Amino acid sequence: MADHAQAEPHTLAPHQQHQFETMEQQQETSTLGMWAFLVTEVMFFGGLFGAYTVYRYLYPQAFSAASHHLNYIIGAINTGVLIGSSMTMALAVRAAQLGNRRSQVVFLLLTIVLGSTFLGIKVVEYHDKFVHHLVPGANFRFEGPREAQIFFSLYFAMTGMHAVHMIIGIGMLSTLTVLAWRGNFSSQYYTPVELGGLYWHFVDIVWIYLFPLLYLIRGG
Repeated sequence: MADHAQAEPHTLAPHQQHQFETMEQQQETSTLGMWAFLVTEVMFFGGLFGAYTVYRYLYPQAFSAASHHLNYIIGAINTGVLIGSSMTMALAVRAAQLGNRRSQVVFLLLTIVLGSTFLGIKVVEYHDKFVHHLVPGANFRFEGPREAQIFFSLYFAMTGMHAVHMIIGIGMLSTLTVLAWRGNFSSQYYTPVELGGLYWHFVDIVWIYLFPLLYLIRGG
């Protein structure tokens, strides 16, 4: 029987998992996995947007009347806060690509602060709705079309799920910040930060659609 030459052991690069042949393959696979996850998120939010579209078509006057009870100035401020967080997230990714640990930590912390500011403002909004009995249920009170309760049901469902994604994102960014502070990322390895940026930008884009659909339908 012919002897089979033994293959030389494959030397792994730092942070390279054993199932990947190269770091490039690992990065491409991780990126593909994140995009596949975001596609499922698009389908999830797509169901909520679909429900919104149907009920707004059926009850346009009720939706318009209900929208008047949302503070569009606060909504606009929150929109600006999230756009700012997307910028700081992009700068964090760029800092990771350049291997600048200090800037990366600073921009990740700024993103966390802006995300937390968004959630704080949203808590104030939710409290106002509870005070004025605009939360769907037995205590719901609204002087206008009774179908307005459908609007507020969608409002809490859509903004609530968005807030849950924000909380998850802040937890993820907190982990990335700790890892960045420890020097786990470099110009050769920054995939987790880049993928975290993709997730954060997706959450921001969802709000860009929620803001006009919920806050800016005040006419008609």
